[in-house]
Amino acid sequence: MEVNQRPARAIQLHPSRAAVVDLFNLYLGRSTRQRLDDASRETPTKLQKRIIAPHGELPRRDEQFILDFEQLQGQFSDLEQLRTTTEAVLISFIVQCSSHAPQSEFLLFAIRSLCSRGYLKWDTFLLSLLSAVSSAEATFGQVAPTTPVGLSSPLIISSSSMPNASNLHVSSSSNITMSNASNIHASNPASPLPTMHVVSSPAQSTTDQSAGTTLSPIKPSELSVSGHHGMTRSSHIVKGNAIGSLRQFSCRIILAGLDFSLKPITHAEVFTHMLNWLVNWDQRSVVSEESDNKKTWKPERPLHEWRHTCLDVVWVLVDEDKCRIPFYELIRSSLQFMDNIPDDEAMFSIILEIHRRRDMVAMHMQMLDQHLHCPTFATHRFLTQSYPSLTGESLANVRYSPITYPGVLGEPLHGEDLAASIPKGSLDWERALRCLRHALRTTPSPDWWRRVLLVAPCYKPPQTSTPGAVFSPEMICEAVVDRTIELLKITNSETQCWQEWLIFADIFFFLMKNGCIDFLDFINKLTSRITRGDQQILRSNHVTWLLAQIIRIELVMNTLSSDPKKLVETTKKIISFHKEDKNIDPSNVSPQAILLDFISSSQTVRIWSFNTSIREYINNDQLQKGKQIDEWWRQVTKGERTLDFMSLDDRSMGMFWVLSFTMDQQTCEAVMNWLSSAGVTEILQGPNMQPNDRMMMMRETYPLSMTLLSGLSINLCSKLAFQLEEAIFLGQAIPSIAMVETYVRLLLIAPHSLFRPHFTNLTQRSSSFLNKPGMSILLLEILNYRLLPLYRYYGKSKALMNDVTKIISTIKGKRGEHRHFRLAENLCMNLILSIRDFFVVKKELKGPTDFTETINRITIISLAITIKTRGVAEVEHMLYLQPLLEQIMATSQHTWSQKTMRYFPTLIRDFLIGRIDKRGQAIQAWQQAETTVLNQCTQLLSPSADPTYVMTYLNHSFPQHRQYLCAGAWMLMNGLPESINSTNLGRVLRELSPEEVTSNIYTMVDVLLHQIQIELQRGLPAQDLLSKAISNFSFFIWSLELLPLDIIVLALIDRDDDPYALRIVISLLDKPELQQRIRMYCTSRSPEHWAHNQLSKRVELQKALGNHLSWKDRYPTFFDDIAARLIPVIPLVVYRLIENDATDIADRVLNSYTQLMAFHPLRFSFVRDTLAYFYGHLPNKLILRILKVLDLTKIPFSESFPQYMASPNSSVCPPQEYFANLLLGLVNNVIPSLNSKSKSDSSGDSSGNFGRATLNRTQATSISSSDGQKAFYENQDPGTYTQLVLETAAIEILSLPASASQVVASLVQIIVHIQPTLIQSGSGISHGQTSGLPTSPSAGSTESMNTSRSTSSTSWVNANSFVSKSGYSCQQLSCLMIQACGLLLAQLPPEFHLQLYSEAARIIKDCWWLVDGKRSLDELESAVGYALLDSTWASQDNTSTAIGNIVSLLHAFFSNLPHEWLESTHTIIKHLRPVSSVAMVRIAFRIMSPLLPRLAFARPLFMKTLALLFNVMADVFGKNSQPAVSAEASDIRDLIDFLHHAVMYEGQGGPVQNHSKPKVEILTLCGKVMGLLRPDVQHLLSHLKIDQTSSIYAATHPKLTQNSA
Repeated sequence: MEVNQRPARAIQLHPSRAAVVDLFNLYLGRSTRQRLDDASRETPTKLQKRIIAPHGELPRRDEQFILDFEQLQGQFSDLEQLRTTTEAVLISFIVQCSSHAPQSEFLLFAIRSLCSRGYLKWDTFLLSLLSAVSSAEATFGQVAPTTPVGLSSPLIISSSSMPNASNLHVSSSSNITMSNASNIHASNPASPLPTMHVVSSPAQSTTDQSAGTTLSPIKPSELSVSGHHGMTRSSHIVKGNAIGSLRQFSCRIILAGLDFSLKPITHAEVFTHMLNWLVNWDQRSVVSEESDNKKTWKPERPLHEWRHTCLDVVWVLVDEDKCRIPFYELIRSSLQFMDNIPDDEAMFSIILEIHRRRDMVAMHMQMLDQHLHCPTFATHRFLTQSYPSLTGESLANVRYSPITYPGVLGEPLHGEDLAASIPKGSLDWERALRCLRHALRTTPSPDWWRRVLLVAPCYKPPQTSTPGAVFSPEMICEAVVDRTIELLKITNSETQCWQEWLIFADIFFFLMKNGCIDFLDFINKLTSRITRGDQQILRSNHVTWLLAQIIRIELVMNTLSSDPKKLVETTKKIISFHKEDKNIDPSNVSPQAILLDFISSSQTVRIWSFNTSIREYINNDQLQKGKQIDEWWRQVTKGERTLDFMSLDDRSMGMFWVLSFTMDQQTCEAVMNWLSSAGVTEILQGPNMQPNDRMMMMRETYPLSMTLLSGLSINLCSKLAFQLEEAIFLGQAIPSIAMVETYVRLLLIAPHSLFRPHFTNLTQRSSSFLNKPGMSILLLEILNYRLLPLYRYYGKSKALMNDVTKIISTIKGKRGEHRHFRLAENLCMNLILSIRDFFVVKKELKGPTDFTETINRITIISLAITIKTRGVAEVEHMLYLQPLLEQIMATSQHTWSQKTMRYFPTLIRDFLIGRIDKRGQAIQAWQQAETTVLNQCTQLLSPSADPTYVMTYLNHSFPQHRQYLCAGAWMLMNGLPESINSTNLGRVLRELSPEEVTSNIYTMVDVLLHQIQIELQRGLPAQDLLSKAISNFSFFIWSLELLPLDIIVLALIDRDDDPYALRIVISLLDKPELQQRIRMYCTSRSPEHWAHNQLSKRVELQKALGNHLSWKDRYPTFFDDIAARLIPVIPLVVYRLIENDATDIADRVLNSYTQLMAFHPLRFSFVRDTLAYFYGHLPNKLILRILKVLDLTKIPFSESFPQYMASPNSSVCPPQEYFANLLLGLVNNVIPSLNSKSKSDSSGDSSGNFGRATLNRTQATSISSSDGQKAFYENQDPGTYTQLVLETAAIEILSLPASASQVVASLVQIIVHIQPTLIQSGSGISHGQTSGLPTSPSAGSTESMNTSRSTSSTSWVNANSFVSKSGYSCQQLSCLMIQACGLLLAQLPPEFHLQLYSEAARIIKDCWWLVDGKRSLDELESAVGYALLDSTWASQDNTSTAIGNIVSLLHAFFSNLPHEWLESTHTIIKHLRPVSSVAMVRIAFRIMSPLLPRLAFARPLFMKTLALLFNVMADVFGKNSQPAVSAEASDIRDLIDFLHHAVMYEGQGGPVQNHSKPKVEILTLCGKVMGLLRPDVQHLLSHLKIDQTSSIYAATHPKLTQNSA
């Protein structure tokens, strides 16, 4: 450090420095000697007068000073030394003389003169000055306990900001004194001086110090403090005035410097300091006097003066003529958020302007009607509103953000602290409640709840907040209370809603068990709501029943038992919910009525067990009912604890339900006893089975019905599921099918509360679980044939796929593990085909997959279907796709045919198009090994072959030869299967590993197809060759059951480029043997297995699976069958047939296998995906056949849909009324309800409520309102009723004979005229009913703001009838119809999107006031302002426009699009171009600008969108553009500000901070496209480029400054 100080000290001690000081002293009129002790005798009043008093007359400020100064040049070796010394001296005098008006005027004159002649450089001087002022202000605030510290003027600036920082120093000579840095640090440890690399002179004598201090008009004693009581109010006033004077003088100097051309870095530093001074203008010192009273120093007049001068500097910096600083820097600054805004008109004016322009930026960041955008839970996919880079959370614990809260600049924000700060009743609060209420009504995936919920504060230890959270515990609790009240109201209306209570109880239990609801808070709020509301709302014991469900949860029990006082208070409130029905009709009693009648007694007894002191609150009726329960139990069980569950009447079922809440152990034993009551039997030995330990199996009985299980307490269901798992998976005897079915039904009844990941759960309970014979097979059967939809619903399909993949990778190389392997492989196929989202095969995305060849091929098909029909959802998925495809294809040699590839999405097709077809190499390899293989096969498969050769072949043959075993056998058969030794062939195939058998099948298919081509060249008939091939396959599959049918079919359809492969497949599927197996399978089972309550008949193992799979295995099947293995294969066969234009054959296959497809767990998804994947390529006949795969009676199709499908005119398009009713169905069943207040809260303020009228709730519950809410097991595919309704609407549109352009045109026309149609025809809102919409700021009339001169026809709907079906007001319904249309269009393939962009652009361009060339710029500005109002605002005053509705529709559409499909959004702007007016520029920006925050995480797409917006501006503000109405650059200030904000947002990767920097790539792009614009517009954007000489962003960017250095 000493080495670094030497050059600075050399300059500081330059012998000519004193001459410079003396020269300034002379012209400043300062005396050279004063006594040091004079200051101690002066009072503060005298001191203040002396500061202001002039010190005699100063010499004239003319050229004489410059001449005198120039004479000093000779004393310095170079000009740089003179400059550096002069800077240091000047800044010292500025700090000391700023309060002296004449002296400061001379210093300002000197600075101007010296800078104009090159003796000073404005850039380095201003930077040094600002640093010195900061240090001086810090010194002003120091308090020294002992040693007085004088005012110093350190000139410190960081080297990163100023190149010559090392040359700056602090003046120190015989004339100017500076306190030693070490002394300052000793007096004030918090001083910044030691860290600023201060250089000071050596210790001086007392004489030198006294001489130096006389130079200052303010003596050190005047600014020093002695002792703890030396700080007086007067000294604070002096310090405040001194700081104010110094700042004001500094601002005057800066204003002088701004007249010159300064560097951007200087402008940036000045701007930063000015904002810091203004923001912290009211920092005050607290006076500590002898009394304890604290007084605050009041700002004096100089403070106001410097603040105004500081504002002048800011205005000069952001002046658009020079554009030294973009105004956007003020927008993103903290100046607008000052804690204490001064009562100052100048300050108020700048803050007002900042707010005005900030609001415009925020508007561009947000979509129209963004407050209506809310997750509908109508798709399997959750489109998150945020990204991990924003939340700061690790990728392993990413939270899903269904909504975000708009920041001051419109940016999406979230976080637990933010959610907790949302004021109750605000628009953001109501939006969050709307989301939660909709979730409680529609029961989305438990995975969604897990990703958004927080543990209530009372249940979690103190920790940091969760950055990704969007809901607070208070929001969740209120939403649950709202749902409870809502269900009570529905119950009181005598609507059957027991199923809705059951579903709600499942979610309520889930939330309470996971600690997401504070139990006491819930009880208090529910009690308060019922007390404040209508007391008659509580007419039944549903609330008591609901609380009884969770009373045994550990968190609840701990809460009740922790505090006796709270227990008593809470108990009183719980008991207040009891409502006994005294008028029950004993002749007509349902199980629900019995349960609700006795539940209060059960609950009271349970609470009594916590604390016996509550006996006084229990009435005798409850005790008597408890005795009745016990008596009934004794009578029906007769001491055996066994019930005949098949003969229970309604009363007995209700009593058993009651018993489950109080005596869970006894009821659990009763169920287990029933399921094992038939006893056990021993499995007989089979011909292929070796003697082993005895295997016992439970005899069959009847499973418990869903009706019975649904009324049991969730606590009992949980215990029962646990005990069933013990018996099924860990017991000694093989369970009965009834026991397994009962276990499955428990999980389906309460998917939220009872779900468990089976592999993890069972392995934790028994580490050897998977090693038990048959246990793994049983679990795989349950998962494959019963629980697949549950795992998808719960969001655990990917985790299950990983578990199954581990099993496959473990056993695929083991010999003889065919049954286990094929079942796991089939499950994995079903899982992959069920996942309609991106998934990672390996977390590290490196190395080949553990999949088999079959699964690798299936994975490619699944990804193709997903990407084409649903798009790639997230940005990171796009990044992972390429390595994922490389992983999958690393070990696969397969290439798809051109016919298949043409239907693949571009992302996959481009990757696969370059793959080399290696079938030729495979045939060459076969031909090279053919002789050896045939010799081995002859020895092995000749009729007289030695049986012992089997082991010789297995142990000594090469693996590369074993893969040709089936091909060799095929060649030897030559159409005569009986000519080979099938026994030896079967033994070898069973002893091979599953992987080798798969390889044999694929190789055999390639060889036989090649052989057919050779035989055709020899002149043999094709029909004979096909008959021979089919005969051989029948031998392999049916005669001896040597090979799995599903793998053979998959291998054949993957060779669809061969003209005979598909013909062979169809012949195999038509074989009578297979058709008979299919009929047997379908007649012995029911697709709705949960409703089948009959005795199950177990199929023998060999009959179910065949010889190859059963062989030595003894473990019986439960649900597995060869026919069931074809379920995932048939859809792929249909796909191949369609790809090869064999639609008639596809129709025939579906017709033959419709009965089997009824067992497809995801057949609804198959129909939807098939229609979307092949949209535009399916004939109407095949579409109808595909639809018949569904159970049409259970699908909520529109009433008129069948007639349009049956129309003989294939080109007919349904009328608009059809599409309007389709959208209405989505509004009523999919779009979240808009009730912002609880339906029971009639006393609250309803202003601002954009909600549904309470009285119409029951009119619009669902398409079939009488059915109520469906249980999960009735909607397993697609999962929820909202998904079913939305996907059904998509299926309808995809099935219609109308083209995409016709459909889109009809939908868009409805949206364009929706408000006039409903509001004008429906006469608005009825009297006495408020709309609940926000008050519109506009007051324009419909006539003045109409988008079309001619009113369009509105005959498509009777408005009054249409509105009454919705339960909404006209204004509400019109806005929600727009949201529904955007949601629906986002579910359709990209063909519809392109038509939407085209139609939207046409309507916008045809708008009459845009094409009217006579309109002035102001008129267009006003018109476009009205046109782009939110539809929720515009509908209030009937000022809706076509453009406003179209933009709202586009934004609703954009918000539901996956990331990949956002790339096509540019199409609409391309249709709008060339833009000819500022109004059109604004419309284009309003359409696209809200996308930029979402695209900030995808730089290529962000850059394309940003470039597009620049090009749109160039159409009007380009160098060569000639718009109809000339416009100034100042007319688009808001667009300029927004572009700055978008660039900053992308650079930060989220909300803009003070330290945010743009990315170099973005600045480079802006610099390029900026060249298209006029010079005046380029000027306003001049900082968005990488030129460091003109851009503050480039000048301060770390990467650019490093490169330039």
